[in-house]
Amino acid sequence: MSRILRYDAIESRLEKPPDPVVVKDDLPKDRGHGWKFIAFGPDGKLYVPIGAPCNVCDPGDPYASITRMDPDGSNFEIFARGVRNTVGFDWHPQTGELWFTDNGRDWLGDDLPPDELNRAPVAGLHFGFPYCHGGYIPDPSFGAVRGCDEFVPPEMNLSPHVASLGMRFYSGSAFPQEYQGAIFIAEHGSWNRADPIGYRVTLVRLENGTAASYEAFAEGWLQGREAWGRPVDVLVMPDGALLVSDDRAGAIYRITYEG
Repeated sequence: MSRILRYDAIESRLEKPPDPVVVKDDLPKDRGHGWKFIAFGPDGKLYVPIGAPCNVCDPGDPYASITRMDPDGSNFEIFARGVRNTVGFDWHPQTGELWFTDNGRDWLGDDLPPDELNRAPVAGLHFGFPYCHGGYIPDPSFGAVRGCDEFVPPEMNLSPHVASLGMRFYSGSAFPQEYQGAIFIAEHGSWNRADPIGYRVTLVRLENGTAASYEAFAEGWLQGREAWGRPVDVLVMPDGALLVSDDRAGAIYRITYEG
């Protein structure tokens, strides 16, 4: 959680991996929201989120942010602030803009606040945490400090407490044209909601570069109040199929289209 390692030429050395090279080892060690999804952006930099070490608080930099650095760990900087806990992001295949999911805070009730799908076209934007949630809900403890109109609102509010994690733009050719450029999101599922929701893969369609609709794409992991699986991440394969990882069932599913 607090360092980044590199394994050189790992694909050709799976039987006997090399010793890791330390890229960066001074990231925060907090376990709360400490797990990280990392990825290289179209600018060649490595993007690394640092979650808020709490349900809701004002921890200061570098917490509640998305950071980026050069591949060797140098030129470390904060790219976006006000991000409570993102565990999935991707870049728009045409514009190169960063889009990311964000998990909303707990203990505002079963239906508040929503999880978020956000868009960061440039560096330096603030997305509201801990002052504002969902673009319109002032936080009971921090909302008086700064107003919601000071921050970038979500591109799309998702369902509350669904624990939206991995997301990918669909750029494959196996699915029908209507899925081109849409976003698949893995919803891990709620943990403290009276009626559990999530435990599915959802789809956000875009129109003219902005999020226009939000719907279920694959579900069934939640049966009544019991879930036998929890989606974590999605990945578009070279053949256009969609992979979905599940950390409860310990499985990876492959979704294909047959016209």
